Amino acid sequence: MLKLVVCIKQVPMVSELPWDPNTRTLKRNLAEGMMNPACGHALEAALQIKKQHGGHIVAITMGPPMAEEVLYEAIAMGADRGVLLTDRSMAGGDTSATSYTLARAIKKECPDFDLVLCGCYTSDSETAQVGPQLAEELDVPGAAYIEHIAVKDGAFRLHRVTDNFLEVLEMDMPGLVTVTTHTYMPRYPSLEGLQSAFARSDIKILNARDLRLDPAKIGVNGSPTKIINVYSPTAAKKNIVMQGTAKKVVDEIFAKFADRISGAIGKDLKTHYHDNKACTK
Repeated sequence: MLKLVVCIKQVPMVSELPWDPNTRTLKRNLAEGMMNPACGHALEAALQIKKQHGGHIVAITMGPPMAEEVLYEAIAMGADRGVLLTDRSMAGGDTSATSYTLARAIKKECPDFDLVLCGCYTSDSETAQVGPQLAEELDVPGAAYIEHIAVKDGAFRLHRVTDNFLEVLEMDMPGLVTVTTHTYMPRYPSLEGLQSAFARSDIKILNARDLRLDPAKIGVNGSPTKIINVYSPTAAKKNIVMQGTAKKVVDEIFAKFADRISGAIGKDLKTHYHDNKACTK
């Protein structure tokens, strides 16, 4: 029976998040939360592995007490139990602090794991760093942006697409993967599953003392990354009016924008256009 750990995160539903200029952190308690979409794909991958080969799934999340909601959702989808890491001293931690904390929790709650699965990134930051950093903290091989996982001869056969090439990798157990959002579409939790999840309440809550965390490695003080500002980018639009015959307008478009169009389609449009003009003379 495979022992699987899925790291999930609760992220805000809204795109515009309240920002605290004093702490330089998001006020997550002011926004309704949801399971990070990529984490849902990772959980679905674990559920399919469990169905095919048998296994036990532990879902772990770190966040405020309300993050417990995504653990109930994970159990309703098919995870066996959940672990919530919550402590005010953990708040505001960057990816390094997060990876350190998750690693300590995994070593405590599931030390003999076979595979850790993470989403390839989170919708509220998109750093894609926690998975690889967690593999380093756990001292296990790691592979990112995996689209398919198979178990064969006591190892994992992994597929991913890089630069339009399909890579087939083999990873010994134990290991860690981050899962893309291209495959493993998450299932919807059933009403029966939700009722069972809340009835069982198989969720363990751990704080910094329980995990014996080093205060210098967690939270804002333990984070080497410092966020200076958060803002929404604005795109300025400029209208250009071209007058004259169709031939004149087309020539003007190519004269002004051929380089940009060529970069977008991957062809030397200017050369192609002039060759076609020569053929029509």
